[in-house]
Amino acid sequence: RSNESERLSYKDAGVDIDAGAELVRRIAQMTPGIGGFGGLYPLGDSYLVAGTDGVGTKLKLAFETGIHETIGIDLVAMSVNDIVTSGAKPLFFLDYFATSHLDVDLAEKVIRGIVAGCSQSDCVLLGGETAEMPDFYAEGEYDLSGFAVGIVRKDSLIDGKSIREGDVLVGLPSSGVHSNGFSLVRRVLERSGCRLNEALPGSPVSLGEALMAPTTIYVKQVLEMVGRGGVKGIAHITGGGFTDNIPRIFPEGLGAVVYEDSWPVPPCFKWIQEAGNVEVGEMRRTFNMGIGMVLVVDEEAARRILSDQRSVSFRIGEVVIGDGVSY
Repeated sequence: RSNESERLSYKDAGVDIDAGAELVRRIAQMTPGIGGFGGLYPLGDSYLVAGTDGVGTKLKLAFETGIHETIGIDLVAMSVNDIVTSGAKPLFFLDYFATSHLDVDLAEKVIRGIVAGCSQSDCVLLGGETAEMPDFYAEGEYDLSGFAVGIVRKDSLIDGKSIREGDVLVGLPSSGVHSNGFSLVRRVLERSGCRLNEALPGSPVSLGEALMAPTTIYVKQVLEMVGRGGVKGIAHITGGGFTDNIPRIFPEGLGAVVYEDSWPVPPCFKWIQEAGNVEVGEMRRTFNMGIGMVLVVDEEAARRILSDQRSVSFRIGEVVIGDGVSY
């Protein structure tokens, strides 16, 4: 074990969020218009909205735990949750599955998860690609990526432009770590000496089961809220946490205040923070901390959403004059 007082960060684990932001900046110079959660393509009176993503190093935990049935839900979730932020209804999904040698039973398990994710988000698995690449991947390992396309009418597009000071931040709970920050999670596991089959303190499940919980798919819930009006902006909380994702949807000159302790933080985040000695600011910039989607809404919509008994939501903050996110 290394020195327990040594603090771990995402960068120490090999992931540099700033480098990612710099690449996006350079790409945006080549093709202006890049940088939102989903890409917009005009089509008549609507926009097609497209998104693509993978599952990241959560796959390494799938290999270690042997839990392959739900990783496909993560794959679909990462793309459809991105495109629903513009109010778009997902239409279809395509997957890419690559492995050293095709294990048909394993691939079937993974694709069952993709089918389940498409069902949860009410979209069609339209096709995909299976690539067998000997010598390219480690034996028994695979990689996944996916692509989703949705549609929204131009007059219903949610783009954050109407956000004003005093609007409310409503948070929808996550199922746990979802599908980002796993390079840091794996480093914490390594340092802590904990095993994936150990009980997670404060939780009825094992550490492995808690970390592998599939990403929540918010599509149906969010589209219903959007349909009732008052939703001005939506942020999917992935890599970069609140710190980087919420400001992406704000007009110039506006920032957010997030109320600490305004929602329950799942036990897995408390474990990561303590076992890895991770600073609070680093946790907030790497993980969703228990809130996977943030809606910026007017006061009336906030009251309506928060009083709806059918789904859990939290008033987690407000829009203020300024920039960035403060706590």
